[in-house]
Amino acid sequence: MTRYPMFSPQLLISFVAVCETSSFTRAADRVSLSQSTISQQIRRLEELLGKALLERTSHEVRLTEEGIKLLSYARRIIALNEEAHDALTGPWRDGVLRLGMPEDLTVPTIDLLAEFKREHPHLRLDVSSGLSRELHRAYLLEELDLVLVKQVRVHLPRAARAEPLLWFDSEKYPAIEQSPVPIAVFPVNGLYREELCETLEGLGLRWRVGYSSGGLAALAAASAAGLGVSLLPATCRLQGHRVLGTTEGLPPIENFELALFYRDTASPLALDLAERLISFCGLKRG
Repeated sequence: MTRYPMFSPQLLISFVAVCETSSFTRAADRVSLSQSTISQQIRRLEELLGKALLERTSHEVRLTEEGIKLLSYARRIIALNEEAHDALTGPWRDGVLRLGMPEDLTVPTIDLLAEFKREHPHLRLDVSSGLSRELHRAYLLEELDLVLVKQVRVHLPRAARAEPLLWFDSEKYPAIEQSPVPIAVFPVNGLYREELCETLEGLGLRWRVGYSSGGLAALAAASAAGLGVSLLPATCRLQGHRVLGTTEGLPPIENFELALFYRDTASPLALDLAERLISFCGLKRG
């Protein structure tokens, strides 16, 4: 049987610390080691792989292409090591359940999750929020066990419901009347951004990014304040919003949904939480 060299978790922890701080000095402080020890550990990793992982200059530390590849795996290996330790030696005898959901659902579901955790005190419940595409990517990499995401249906979910979207502008300071039209959007590859930009271009309207944020609440507030036209869930409507539509030539966007994903191998506790989320969010099984 072919044997691969084993990665030492300590080497990976030091590598991740350097990547996240962009500094050997700050990484050393984070993991309570000397800077020279951190440097030696990175060299050992590079020798193990036979590839350079970092580019070092007098001003900064940057990842090479191979370093970028390793970073994702390193984080997963460290997380799995922590989970295995907790499951076998810690108070989490019911295991670990990792849930991902969009930012706008984190506050509404707080009471549901808190009640679930109280009922299962020996379960470690890890909840992450973020952009839907990033959450689904983490799910495919098996970094999450259960995810609620916003999507155009390209992946078949366990349960879903339609997610109505509206075109938002400011009632007092309309952005749609400016040229180019400022827009308030998620970062590149963020949800709704492509639909918004393609629609404006189809109408022959020039546009520019006036406000960009990974937070749904921030985008809603920005559009209401006049910083840009935005395409967001109808639930984001604020008092200062003006809803745009066919009068401005903007079509309804009706192909988005809130979708729940979990695996066939999901644990009984994961299935229990899934049922609660289905009921709370009004999802329908596919």
